[in-house]
Amino acid sequence: MKVINLSERSSLLNQYLKEIRSVDIQKDSMRFRRNIERIGEVMALEVSRELDYQPENVQTPLGVASVQIAQDQIVVASVMRAGLPLHTGFLNMYDHAENAFLSAYRRINDKGELEIVSEYLAAPKLDGKTLLLVDPMLATGMSMEAAYQALLTHGKPKHVHLCCVIGTHQSVAYLQNIMPDNVTLWCAAIDPVLNEKKYIVPGLGDAGDLCFGEKL
Repeated sequence: MKVINLSERSSLLNQYLKEIRSVDIQKDSMRFRRNIERIGEVMALEVSRELDYQPENVQTPLGVASVQIAQDQIVVASVMRAGLPLHTGFLNMYDHAENAFLSAYRRINDKGELEIVSEYLAAPKLDGKTLLLVDPMLATGMSMEAAYQALLTHGKPKHVHLCCVIGTHQSVAYLQNIMPDNVTLWCAAIDPVLNEKKYIVPGLGDAGDLCFGEKL
């Protein structure tokens, strides 16, 4: 699995990362959602550089121009609810894409172990398509793995791009050990550690709550 850390590149993405991390700026939930969306737009552009292109001709009022057009059939998939603003950012750029949505949440099983539960999936056929699985926080990697495995029940994609806003060294290492070669992991930033509650440090807090309000 290939890993790309976009914070290592100089771009406007770092301004959006600063704002979603700031305890003062993130009090404005509308701005927080929009910044997550803008990160999705920037990441979508970066991912587009990895797609397959062919030239196509387009008629202008004065002649014919040749343009390079992506040939991939794109499916944007997100994990609800925190993934919805990031999904919107990708969809703003891939406006012809198909869409998939699924749920994934943490719970402690009877053995006292953390497990990921997925109870909802709506997705098109994925055979031969390029799947972009987007989820803002990549803490342990287990939710992303569960979402990926659930989506594979709808077919075998040509290539999979896992796209997160903030990951951890632990989650990156975990996914590198289990994901096949046709998977690329994109992170806007990679943070060092998790705390005892499995939250990313320094991270930004609970992305879903910051987007949509606290849950019971």
